[in-house]
Amino acid sequence: MAVRQLPAGLDGPDPLARALRDAQYIASEGLATAAFLALSLRKPLLLEGAPGVGKTEAAKAIASILGRELVRLQCYEGIDSAAAMYEWNFPRQMLAIRQAGDEYVNLYADEYLIARPVLLALERPRERVLLIDEIDRADHEFEAFLLEFLSDFTLSIPERGTIRAAEPPVVILTSNRTRELHEALRRRCVYHWIDYPDPALEAQIVMMRASSVAQDTAGKVVAAVGQLRAEPLAKPPGVAETVEWAEAATILHDQGVPWPRAFARAIGVALKDQDDLSYVAPQLDAMLERIAS
Repeated sequence: MAVRQLPAGLDGPDPLARALRDAQYIASEGLATAAFLALSLRKPLLLEGAPGVGKTEAAKAIASILGRELVRLQCYEGIDSAAAMYEWNFPRQMLAIRQAGDEYVNLYADEYLIARPVLLALERPRERVLLIDEIDRADHEFEAFLLEFLSDFTLSIPERGTIRAAEPPVVILTSNRTRELHEALRRRCVYHWIDYPDPALEAQIVMMRASSVAQDTAGKVVAAVGQLRAEPLAKPPGVAETVEWAEAATILHDQGVPWPRAFARAIGVALKDQDDLSYVAPQLDAMLERIAS
């Protein structure tokens, strides 16, 4: 199998990991290896993990280090192939017919075609990265459509014919694993599971993303988030919430709110569900006192 021509300096998992770090994303050895192999083997990369662990951010960082535009297809319940591929601008076609009178008008010219993410990726595979985000939210029929697309990277437009990519585009899929994906789809991909980072790594991420946060504060907020994730919450905080909580608490502290009260007052940045807030409220002060001591 032909190996994709990778940009200079990205000739292995370790250089790829360093490039991702320069792009403000700290990748584990496993993720860097999976991404390198997916790019080298011209296969899609499937990233699974709980919400908030950094799957979408990984895709953004990969697109950044490749110097490509990220084209995002956000999946949702009821999404159909038209939302992913293309559609015709019907109002503009009708206007063109009225204006043309008796003259011929090509209603299927480029100016009437609205390209959606899949078509955008096929048109310029060397300039774009296609992110199929939260594929597990779509239904099995849409998953079957994507499976066909990932098999040969072609798209059939009845009025225009078949569009085939000049080379396989870079495709990254993410899943929160709210349902099992079809085995055939998994076999098309290089797979990697992204877990919550360990405390030391998460503290590094906080320091990288929020330069105004002191190292001691980063360690404390990571410890607090670790305790919150151990609780039976509907929406446990992800890595982004960890960073934002550290930033918000630091802002309050700079305004004169003492530790650990600054953490408690900024809790709405970390937890964004009323039931979760009500559950944590009785034990929050004690928890924050423990990590502050």
